[in-house]
Amino acid sequence: MSLFNNKEDLISIRVNKDGINLEEFLKDKDISTRLFRRLYKNNLILVNGKVQHKKEVLKKGDIVSIIIEDEIDTTPPEEIPLDIIYENEDVILLNKQPFMVVHQTKSHQTNTIANGLSYYFKSKGIKRKPRFVNRLDMNTSGILVVAKSAFAHQQMALQYERKEVVKKYMAIVTGIVEKDEDIIELPIGREEDRSIKNVVKKDGKEAITKYKVIERYSHASLLDVEIFTGKTHQIRVHLNHIGHPIIGDTLYHKPSEYINRQALHSYYLEIKLPREEEKRTFTAEMPEDMKKLVEYLKNE
Repeated sequence: MSLFNNKEDLISIRVNKDGINLEEFLKDKDISTRLFRRLYKNNLILVNGKVQHKKEVLKKGDIVSIIIEDEIDTTPPEEIPLDIIYENEDVILLNKQPFMVVHQTKSHQTNTIANGLSYYFKSKGIKRKPRFVNRLDMNTSGILVVAKSAFAHQQMALQYERKEVVKKYMAIVTGIVEKDEDIIELPIGREEDRSIKNVVKKDGKEAITKYKVIERYSHASLLDVEIFTGKTHQIRVHLNHIGHPIIGDTLYHKPSEYINRQALHSYYLEIKLPREEEKRTFTAEMPEDMKKLVEYLKNE
């Protein structure tokens, strides 16, 4: 997307050819039909500073602008420390700490990342609703992508849908993994209808996981894991299936006396930010509990 204006509340795009209408132009810029309808209905699309019909034929040099509205976030704000990796007018990337729930649920109404972001937005005068682009399990740490507008969310989520995002994790697993690297391409589905546990099964959904061994210890291995699909518990299920469950994973393996959660951390993300042409790379350092586990395993 060739962007002309970088104001926080206005996204402006210069038209580079004659003859395309407004609706087609924005569709070509990856604005979804749903988002376009909402923007158009609320007169949030301008051509050279004026509201125009969606079939208005554009000329080279015209400026199409999208207005980013102020919003009211009704999530109760709580002052919760946030480890911010990167922030601009469109997104916040967080290094999520373990044991934090991302958004409010029936059983978790407080002390969530959403509560913390609500407080942060209000304290900074950011009149927007935080929108989560990806998800991490409560006990998984690492990079969490949050959009500051419907436009930013749609632009980021589209890359996940198209499998254009590179996502890598560190996982500490039981046993010595013999292959230096391998790809696990096995379908995943629910173990039972009401179970939260997933398993490899023939009628499951496509799931592809690639791993490389970083280090081997006497009874465990540290892996670099890349996922090409985003199924629930995918890494945990696949590694358990090949006989190397993640240490501390109480759902798919057993508790550990050396770490009180699954040793899984989302450390690497390669993605294109809204209003930018090229992908960026973001990293999140391995958390202390996993570092301590590695030190123990090295000295075991």
